[in-house]
Amino acid sequence: MNSASKPGIQPSAEIGRQAGELVEEFLRIIMIPDPEGARAFTAPDLRIRFTGGREMQEPADCSAFNAGRYAWVKKRFERTDVVAGATADEAIVYNIGTLYGAWPDGTPFEGNRYVDRYVVSQGKIVEMQVWNDSAEWLLVRAGLAQAWPSPMGAGA
Repeated sequence: MNSASKPGIQPSAEIGRQAGELVEEFLRIIMIPDPEGARAFTAPDLRIRFTGGREMQEPADCSAFNAGRYAWVKKRFERTDVVAGATADEAIVYNIGTLYGAWPDGTPFEGNRYVDRYVVSQGKIVEMQVWNDSAEWLLVRAGLAQAWPSPMGAGA
């Protein structure tokens, strides 16, 4: 008997689909920003490692950090990938795309790449890791690094 036919056991693909949808909805809500609403998608012992290796524990920590770095910021999803073999105990989800918004001085930007990695367990996000190009772009804006020609456009 395969796992798809055992009562109470969901196929890996279905668990993965649900985990991917959960992450996308979490991101939609946190980017409103509605960190309290986003908290409903996370486990009580959520572990967050944000850009620069910053350890955080609450979606509100992410929103507060973003409020200090940007006038406003949103994510444009390009894709959401779930690692093969997802189980109810552990599904690894990557959400990849670009950030767009405005720097604190109001200068707009777009095309800022990001990769987020999530671990979903029992229908809740238990771990979140966030990487993006913002720090590099801020170095260029401050004159501390040279702009690099990119087919994705300037943005910085």
